[in-house]
Amino acid sequence: MDSYLTPYLPVLILLVIAGVMCTAISLLAGKLGPRRITSVKEGAFECGNPSTGDGHARHSVRFYLVALLFIVFDVESVFVYPWGAMLHDFQAQHLGWFAFGEMMSFMATLALGLVYVWRKGALNWSADVNS
Repeated sequence: MDSYLTPYLPVLILLVIAGVMCTAISLLAGKLGPRRITSVKEGAFECGNPSTGDGHARHSVRFYLVALLFIVFDVESVFVYPWGAMLHDFQAQHLGWFAFGEMMSFMATLALGLVYVWRKGALNWSADVNS
């Protein structure tokens, strides 16, 4: 008699093996790993260099603005690339002009956003960065 869950048996085996390996690696690393604590290991570091200055100092808003802009245009590429790759299938389904118009409105909205942040000076790094 074949059960409905039989096809999922390999997934269960994989999860059990992964769980056993994670537990074994964690236990072995804790038991066999070195425990010598030195002043170098205790010291804080930043990208391999000793930290300088206050860790709670204020950052420029421009860093966050650039991060947000990167996310917006990164998401754009996530939508545009598959659309471009599958454009011939849209045409085969009689969605060609509709899909093209929808993508152009999406691109126009993003282009207007880019023009807006450009005119506001969000992309201008030649000004004082610490403001």
